[in-house]
Amino acid sequence: MLLNPRAAGGRALRLADPVRQWLALRAPEAVFALADDVGRARALLQVHPEGSRVVLVGGDGTVHRLLPDLVARSLLLGLVPVGSGNDLAGALGLRGLAWGGALARALHGPASLCDLGELSTDGGALPFASSLAAGFDAAIARRAAEGPQWLRGLPRYLWATLGELAALRRRHLRVFVDDALAHDGDALFASCLNTPSYGAGMPAAPGARIDDGRLDLLLAGRFGRAGALLMLPRLLAGTHLGNPEVRAARLTRLRVECDVELPLAADGEPLASVREFSVRVLPGALRVVRAA
Repeated sequence: MLLNPRAAGGRALRLADPVRQWLALRAPEAVFALADDVGRARALLQVHPEGSRVVLVGGDGTVHRLLPDLVARSLLLGLVPVGSGNDLAGALGLRGLAWGGALARALHGPASLCDLGELSTDGGALPFASSLAAGFDAAIARRAAEGPQWLRGLPRYLWATLGELAALRRRHLRVFVDDALAHDGDALFASCLNTPSYGAGMPAAPGARIDDGRLDLLLAGRFGRAGALLMLPRLLAGTHLGNPEVRAARLTRLRVECDVELPLAADGEPLASVREFSVRVLPGALRVVRAA
């Protein structure tokens, strides 16, 4: 069991002692550690046999950083969601659970299969569990990562969104869905979701499922500042798909080309900008514990 003390802006560290006490009474066989950096966390995962159950206390970023090891070693993931963004937890039915209930479920709940996405760029391949943002929403994720620590969750993303609107920029994108050209023109973003929400709970792809062998594309076209601002309440309500400038598609493969550098973020974690990337679905690639 690994607790990320930096999750939720460092607030997750407050759970360290309560979790230790809970484990001592209810699961003394569990091995508990603070995952204070990625290298140490990965090293801790390597010493346990393949197929072991790993409980992570954190959010989407915590899962994302350890996802390659979880997949490579066929580890079973139990999640106690205490991060700033908990979109994977939401898809698993865990959002809103008290940490004690989530912990009991993570330790003893049965395994289910969860799809993943895989991003490929010139820098290599990287799995993601919730979302791959490309364009405006990735720039928001970058701004949110650099934002004030006292803001968390959806308010943090809304703060970042309003800040990014001031520097709004569309880019010319060529988007291929399952090898067919789906868009060739200006767009605000072209993002790929595995979970129904991203950005700490925004229902961007309400029909997305984590076990259907598909990913969901959300493409926002020629929005200006006013249009993007007016679209925000609809995005928060999940009614944005009725706008003619918003397109959605289910896919197994996605390729995006851009004539300038395009910001990227995976599971809310900012990545290096690129001019071209591809995504594919990895059906049932992760074993997870879901809510009952």
